[in-house]
Amino acid sequence: MKNVIWFLLLAAVAVVAALLVGDNQAVVSVFWAPWRIDMSLNLVLIGLLLGFVLLHLALRGIALLRGLPQRAQRWRLRQQEKAVYVGLLEALIQQLAGRFVRAQTSAEQALQALERLPAATLAHQSRWLLLARLLLAESAHSLGNTGRRDAVIEAALAEPSSDAAAVREAALLRASAWAIEARDPVQARTWWQQLPQGAARRIQALRLRLKLAQLERDSPVAIDTVRQLRKHKAFSTAAAASLLQTLVSEALQQTHDAEQLLRVWKGLDARERADAGLALQFLRQWVRLRPRGVGAADGVAGAAQAAAGHLPEGSRWRDEALQTLMGAYTQLEGAAQHRSIRVLQDLLPELDAGWLAQLDAAQAARPADAGLQYLAGQALMQRQLWGKANQMLQQASRSLQDAGLRRRAWRALAQLAEQRGDEAVAQQAWKQAALCEEAGL
Repeated sequence: MKNVIWFLLLAAVAVVAALLVGDNQAVVSVFWAPWRIDMSLNLVLIGLLLGFVLLHLALRGIALLRGLPQRAQRWRLRQQEKAVYVGLLEALIQQLAGRFVRAQTSAEQALQALERLPAATLAHQSRWLLLARLLLAESAHSLGNTGRRDAVIEAALAEPSSDAAAVREAALLRASAWAIEARDPVQARTWWQQLPQGAARRIQALRLRLKLAQLERDSPVAIDTVRQLRKHKAFSTAAAASLLQTLVSEALQQTHDAEQLLRVWKGLDARERADAGLALQFLRQWVRLRPRGVGAADGVAGAAQAAAGHLPEGSRWRDEALQTLMGAYTQLEGAAQHRSIRVLQDLLPELDAGWLAQLDAAQAARPADAGLQYLAGQALMQRQLWGKANQMLQQASRSLQDAGLRRRAWRALAQLAEQRGDEAVAQQAWKQAALCEEAGL
């Protein structure tokens, strides 16, 4: 359609020219004393047209001749720009292919080509310069040349650049990762803290923050970071839960006093505190770190304090963890059940009558459970119900699989026998306790 329109226009021009020129009898006379030249108007028009075309072509030719130096300079710049792009592309490909020496050589060539260029020659030249240095530092790191790597990355970050924010953030992230690999938390934190606030919330930055927190053994920060990564769906649900459980367990183990323990436990959300394994870990630390005299105060006056609303804060969190642990007791594996029994036994002096009644109900619901029999026997012994305690402990001593618990059961039976004055039974019980201790070793 376009060609047809052009053809029609040319035809129209030809028709108009034929009408104007075909019967044109006009003559143009030029007087140049003593001569006179008569020319056809058509010839004059054609001559003017040809003269305009020749003048235009001559001016164009002169302009092209005058622009040859600029064209040559632009050609050289394009060649240098091409060398930069090819060098960077080659460095990236060789780095990904594991050919680090070739990647370093290509990055050096691209960097040298960029440094030879005048400022603002290329579009986003500062970005290309930072990228070349980042690739050079990456290849130096892969070759184990840490000195050159640090020098290159520091030179790259020292240059002010307003249009290379993304490459600068990438350089900071890589520098942080290198420091973490070298197990240098001070340098890693220095690099990481230079990240802009928005970049620090990205998944890659959060992963580095998690590694840095683990390197510094800063469990609260690591736990908070895992929660953020879980929110961003950077981990699967199972992986996030497993990692959180590990970090919380480490945070609980690292506590040095009851106040710090409670601070860590209160910092968990309800879903994490409902985990039986973490509740067990918390209670084991509570037994180890509780203030002196807590058990006596809670065991004698715990019910009165609870009724009056004066139950200590630590006891409230302890009771919540106890409820979680007892509710999940039947779902625990053998070793976890044995640890739970030990913790519950250590906490018996602190528990009031309500907890002991709950323990009795659990044992009545599972009469064949040796662990619950053992706990019930210890609770009965604590309440000076010697006959029932002896019966429960006798049953437990025959069924307990854990040597340590079995030894504790025989020791309790020996103490009960001594209290009754039955020396023969007491000696036999002490002997069984000694055999259990040897078996445990």
